Amino acid sequence: MASLVHYRMMPPPTNTPDEPPRVIAGRRNSSGLSRDIEIIEVLGGAEAAASDGLGVVRVAQLTGRDKTVVSRSLATLADAGLVDRDPRSLNYRLGSRVFALAARSAESALASRARPLIHRIAHSTRETTHLCVLRGGNVLTVLSALSPHEFRSTGWEGVTTAAWRTPSGRVLISDWDRESLRAWYAEHGHDQPIVGPLNPTMAAIGFAVLDKPPENKARIHDFASLLVEVEHIRARGFATLDEELELGVVGASAPVTDFTGRIVAAINVSAPKSRIGDRLDVLGNYVRTAAAELSQILGASKNSSQSPAARGQAR
Repeated sequence: MASLVHYRMMPPPTNTPDEPPRVIAGRRNSSGLSRDIEIIEVLGGAEAAASDGLGVVRVAQLTGRDKTVVSRSLATLADAGLVDRDPRSLNYRLGSRVFALAARSAESALASRARPLIHRIAHSTRETTHLCVLRGGNVLTVLSALSPHEFRSTGWEGVTTAAWRTPSGRVLISDWDRESLRAWYAEHGHDQPIVGPLNPTMAAIGFAVLDKPPENKARIHDFASLLVEVEHIRARGFATLDEELELGVVGASAPVTDFTGRIVAAINVSAPKSRIGDRLDVLGNYVRTAAAELSQILGASKNSSQSPAARGQAR
């Protein structure tokens, strides 16, 4: 693991925030698909956000289309889950399926940009490396690079795990305020370790995790212990795991931020405890440096990517 102390930072690219959505003028002779896209863009605009949705008449005015045609299109989009209609105001707004698709698109783009770095970390540490995001209150591994060792930790790509049981999960919520953490813990603080199916490779080898963390290894027992762990993460800039999820496996995770300073992902390196020994904090500091590099690639400032305590206090 001598390579853990040799790590070259890459210069950040020039990034700018996405431009706000624009309202489109109607194209009366365009196809039905184009019409539906116009409607979705209008419902994603500033006026719809400020008014908590728009009615059929206003959508027709903004798209320059016939009210009857717009009404039928909105009904079709609602059936597909792309828009929702408030039963009281009857206003339409973007549906949950749009946000789900946007999140998956963002995850795909994130994985693409992070892939070279994730493989470089795995090559440098010679240990399995993961890129994780928060989805539905739990942790989804979107990218894994396996250790070259025959004896190694498992690739978790495509698997969702309970956030409270993993260092990546705890890192991903470490910039939340107290009330957000309380609401999250009430809903997810006792989730099963694996949320959803295993990937085919893990299922084929009969992979299993501990149903409960050993009492002397568990970091989270209740909401108070969650707050302590979050403060610990903010102070150090990384979280660790010591046989909480799998016997003989340790790991470290650190937060990745974007240009807004918000935590959008976590980098995790996991390994057999027999190889890491008493160097888990060394690994944690290495992963923190690597996560700061990816943060800068995503447009984060150097200060925001290296100051988890400040991020937590700001929220």
